[in-house]
Amino acid sequence: MPQKSHTHAQWSSRLAFLLAAVGSSVGLGNIWKFPYMTGESGGGAFVVVYLICIALVGLPILMSEWLLGRLGQKNPMSSMQKIAGRMKRSQSWGLVGLAGILGAYLILSFYSVIGGWALAYIKYAVTDTFSTLDGDSVGSLFGNLLGDPSTLLLWHSVFMIMTVGVVIGGVAGGLERAAKTLMPALVVLLVVMVGYAATTDGFAEGVRYLLLPDFSKLTAQTILAAMGHAFFTLSLGMGIMMAYGSYLSDDVNIGRTAVIVVFMDTIIALMAGMAIFPIVFSNGLDAGAGPGLIFQTLPLAFGHMSGGWLFGILFFVLLVFAAWTSSISLLEPVVEWLEEKTSMNRKAATIAAGLATWALGLATVLSFNVWSDIHPLGIFDKFSGMTIFDLLDYATSKVMLPLTGLATIIFVGWFMQRDELKSQLNVSSGAFSLWYVTSRFVAPIGVAVVFVFGLIN
Repeated sequence: MPQKSHTHAQWSSRLAFLLAAVGSSVGLGNIWKFPYMTGESGGGAFVVVYLICIALVGLPILMSEWLLGRLGQKNPMSSMQKIAGRMKRSQSWGLVGLAGILGAYLILSFYSVIGGWALAYIKYAVTDTFSTLDGDSVGSLFGNLLGDPSTLLLWHSVFMIMTVGVVIGGVAGGLERAAKTLMPALVVLLVVMVGYAATTDGFAEGVRYLLLPDFSKLTAQTILAAMGHAFFTLSLGMGIMMAYGSYLSDDVNIGRTAVIVVFMDTIIALMAGMAIFPIVFSNGLDAGAGPGLIFQTLPLAFGHMSGGWLFGILFFVLLVFAAWTSSISLLEPVVEWLEEKTSMNRKAATIAAGLATWALGLATVLSFNVWSDIHPLGIFDKFSGMTIFDLLDYATSKVMLPLTGLATIIFVGWFMQRDELKSQLNVSSGAFSLWYVTSRFVAPIGVAVVFVFGLIN
């Protein structure tokens, strides 16, 4: 590919980087997946294991990806090649960065469709559709949305336009500006939702369910689910944090900033649970409703409570903001790679990446309706019932992301010089020793277990 001279952008401040990194981490995983996984896994016991796993697995890998990005000052693939070359290691390590970029592209193609669901539900809330629903019709509402390819395509397209519209502005005019606006707005909306939940009859029960662990409900499945979510919630293995790290100046303390991001990500996930579970319990609904908790259980609750239309609007706007901040970060590694590896400028690279992602997203749109009977790997028993969407989700979450994260932490923990790592992280000797041991042993083992478990289940 043709190369061109490229001046690498920088975050204007530590706060801008912090907001962007938190925005990337806080997405549908916090507002949608964390609450329903907590509900499915028995509440507080899952939360305790999740907190342990995010400290032992998520934090070391997050720090490693930022470190590699800052050292490389290029897109994830080129950063890995540059660092490997300097240490006289194989240039094949660049494939780790390339896998992260590809993973981000594949994930955004279906993430955008799910973000479109949230946009559609804002419309339902605004038109007070939820107040007309009962237990059967709330499922039909969601089913009808998935079964209508034209409606799904419309919202998928709107969501991708929103994403491209931010990323096209670059680091300062796009990523930073969005982070400084969307993250505070998201937190305010979440505080309002928690404040409302505090007025419901189920608030105390919801908080107890979320924060008081019942370890009798702890199973091997729960532990592995918590470990997997701790890895995925921080946007690891997708090239995102390496790309964000490439815009990072030397004066930012990676260790301290990573702890803040992990703390904020966790607090927002817990606040989402505190907003959702009281509403569920107050309406006598099932906290373990699984993925339907957001798109079926909560709309039923909103439809039968005072002011439900307003809080329905606020909640799904919150969900859109969370999805939007993450989709921006998913597109960025692809754009950075195109901008550096081709003759495209920022605008052209963003439009090209956005169109390619939108086009692949059509397969997900159709897999819920017109192509719902198409199972590309149906000859294999394990994949016999999987649609194109299911396969994309499986390939990224079960295979690509764990392997990319595992390779990243092995590269940093076992192939980079200890003194350089300590200098880059700029933490105390005790903190560095803890991170180093965790990065070399605990985190790789944890990710490997998640990977193997994902393949056999």
